[in-house]
Amino acid sequence: MFRHPTRRRPDRPLTVARGAAGAVVVSGALLLAACSSGTQGATTLDPEADVTLTWWTGQADQAQTILTGLAEEFEELHPNVTIEVSSGAPSTEDLLQKLSSSFAGGTYPDISYAFGSWASELAESERTLDITDEVSDPDVGWDEFSGAARATAQPDGETTIGFPAVVDNLSLLYNKTVFDAAGVDYPTEDWTWDDFRAAAKELTDPATSTYGYAYGVSGSEETTWQFWPHLWQRGGEVLDDSGTTATFDSDAGVDALTFLRDMAVEDGSVYLDQTDTKFTQIFASDQIGMVTSGPWTLYDLQVAGTQYGVVPLPAYDDEHTTISGADLWVLFDHQDANREHWSYEFTKWLTDPEQDVRWNVVYGNLPLRESEIGSPEFQAQVAAMPGLDVMAQNSENATIPRPTVPGYVNLSEAVGTAVSEVLQGKGEPREALERAADRSDEALADQ
Repeated sequence: MFRHPTRRRPDRPLTVARGAAGAVVVSGALLLAACSSGTQGATTLDPEADVTLTWWTGQADQAQTILTGLAEEFEELHPNVTIEVSSGAPSTEDLLQKLSSSFAGGTYPDISYAFGSWASELAESERTLDITDEVSDPDVGWDEFSGAARATAQPDGETTIGFPAVVDNLSLLYNKTVFDAAGVDYPTEDWTWDDFRAAAKELTDPATSTYGYAYGVSGSEETTWQFWPHLWQRGGEVLDDSGTTATFDSDAGVDALTFLRDMAVEDGSVYLDQTDTKFTQIFASDQIGMVTSGPWTLYDLQVAGTQYGVVPLPAYDDEHTTISGADLWVLFDHQDANREHWSYEFTKWLTDPEQDVRWNVVYGNLPLRESEIGSPEFQAQVAAMPGLDVMAQNSENATIPRPTVPGYVNLSEAVGTAVSEVLQGKGEPREALERAADRSDEALADQ
């Protein structure tokens, strides 16, 4: 039996209580004061001492039930450990605000689910643990996580604030019914973006309102994160090495946006979705030939009875680079050696393949580690949702992390606006990206 994946859409940067800089309004001094109050924690490790951990899962319904069961199993293995499990907030999107207020009051958890886009803000709170030394142990298998997932857990490039919790990526989904009707060969893993553009043009039929491709133009993070693989495959970067200056308006960025503009404006082969939600429904009803999406789409396609296939993203210069929306289990510091030890031990255990196949895999998400792909649990999900195996293998192409700097909220909005305007024929690629870069630099400078 397959279920709705826990991640249905790319996470959007949240609008929470912020100052003009866009950073969460919690001062370091306040945090330190809050942390210093209350009961003194253990200064030396006693692994046999009774310990109570607080875990905010950010989940609900079946996902919450699965995770609660795993926590109870860990408690049976370690009778001195009690794990208080809750969702932490009314929805996952509310967790960042809840964490911010709990920092001020000293009531923050030991472990919390977090969208990857929050990583830098959480690290800057000065409340996270640094488990870099621990995950360097070969027995942890840290290198088995995708490059993007590992980088998301290390927002400053050095300090590791937690473990990957959920991973996904963008792949190319194609509608076999639309391809067959147009007499066009199905995409392959060797496709280039030129192949993609040519096919999209052939699939487009104004008489039947059929489009070759679809792109969300709401200006949201959906618009932006679909653009990043085009930039990266051409050798471009979102930010400079310091993370303080936007560089997406480079020639690589202009070429990438020009390519998409030419498909949308000159070829007329792109359905431009103002809502970000309609295009998968239209794809499922056989009026769009191709979409770039992730595992959260497969359940709906199965329900609709859509005949589809999945391949990696097309390549530019043999690079099939994709984007991964890796989320995290973030570990927090309570100045207590025993809580620190067991928070780490539990999270390491939770993300081991033996447990992950009973959490992410059984629930319909992608496995955290490549070694899980051959498991009976994952193969059962592949049978229920064909293409999930291709998406899992595509994780190897998720080599570049999406930025997690606090200014990413404003940067994403600026890029999303630029891409949306250009695809709708309301601007030129270079000028639009340069304006977006200027807006982004202002936001980054305020951090």
